[in-house]
Amino acid sequence: MSLTMFPPAPVRAPAAPGPRDRFIDVLRVFGMVLVVAQHWAMPVLSYAGGRLTTGNALAAAPFITWISQVMPLVFFAGGAANAISYRSAARRAVPADAGESGRAARGWTARRSSAERRTAREWTARRVRRLAWPVAPLAAVWLPLPHLLTALGVPPQPVEVAARTVGQLLWFLAVYLLAVVATPRLLRVRAGVALPVLAGGAVLTDLVRFSGLEAAGYLNVAFVWLTVHQVGFRYADGGLEWLRGRRAAALAGAGFAMVAALVAAGPYPASMIGMPGAVSNMAPPSACLLALFAGQLGLAMLLRPALNAMARRPRAEAVLTALAPRMMTVYLWHMTALVTVAGVATIGFGLDTPLPGSAAWWSGVPLWMAALAPVLLGLTALFGRWEEPAGAAAGRHVAVAVPLVGGALLTLTVTGFAPGPAPVIASVALLGGLFLVSRPAVAAPPRG
Repeated sequence: MSLTMFPPAPVRAPAAPGPRDRFIDVLRVFGMVLVVAQHWAMPVLSYAGGRLTTGNALAAAPFITWISQVMPLVFFAGGAANAISYRSAARRAVPADAGESGRAARGWTARRSSAERRTAREWTARRVRRLAWPVAPLAAVWLPLPHLLTALGVPPQPVEVAARTVGQLLWFLAVYLLAVVATPRLLRVRAGVALPVLAGGAVLTDLVRFSGLEAAGYLNVAFVWLTVHQVGFRYADGGLEWLRGRRAAALAGAGFAMVAALVAAGPYPASMIGMPGAVSNMAPPSACLLALFAGQLGLAMLLRPALNAMARRPRAEAVLTALAPRMMTVYLWHMTALVTVAGVATIGFGLDTPLPGSAAWWSGVPLWMAALAPVLLGLTALFGRWEEPAGAAAGRHVAVAVPLVGGALLTLTVTGFAPGPAPVIASVALLGGLFLVSRPAVAAPPRG
């Protein structure tokens, strides 16, 4: 049964009076900063005989990931932002009720329905462009880069590891594209219907997955992340205003306690990120992430008054204003910064990662971060202009563009930018999808 068959939910006033909610901005910026820091802290690298050996430093401290794995909060913040953005677009585009009956009323209903479909197409086209446009320069750099590095004498194995690692990050964009496409439809569904269906689907999927059908777990790419995204709708509707003080603290405690119980009972691992050779809570996502999200959401809502107060301070507001529009660039290029610095340190100078958790490792982490940060800042300054797509959005062919862009992102997630035809074909499909949802900007007529 399609969720859109249920009657639409009544729309309440948004939690924030303006189009921007600084709490959501804080979650997005803080979430991406934690994602970057986690990825930068993870690698355990050694190099010998032309081969790079990799490991994960967080394997020795999996409970850190209960805080550092903030993708659930990122999807929650994205859901709130999408709901606010789409409803704002709908209010501008849908005609007002003429207050008449009979044929005039039927005509108004038809115009309203047509306007809603047009709004959904055009809004989705704008979101697809904002999501996929920054990937174009990443592909332009990384498609030829492995060939160039190999020609310069860098051993092919570490080059391929780097090229694949950079592409793996695109899983987030592929899944977020699914959330974007689903937004106009799921906003019409009552939360009391959508949330139980999605969360129940996640639990049922895990039952099938852990009964032996591992491939079924990938259904949770939709169930888990759309559940979290849907809770973001509730926030945008003002439906989480009750979640403060003791109630927020109770939800945080209950969520993390549920994570502990699921890990203790199994088969869920303690790490909330994937570890080599172990069951993963992330690939595919498990229902355990919903318990983790409950704990993190309770903690975030408990801190919301303090975070809003902090965001109103001039310096904090300046940081948010500077970083919030560049978060996609930071996300897409932070692995390029990592493989650049790691390549120079490991292959160029023969430096291996100290034993994770040792005094040498802990003392080296600040230096490691300090070496990576300027590289990422430079890349962000260079490629940040690609956050704003050229031209204007065109929604007419969005139904064709979405599969092209989604397929391209999934392909690059699997193959990365390792030498071969697949990344090239995927990049062409990405550009084709962007072309279908773009049109040249119309120049303003000259003043006469």
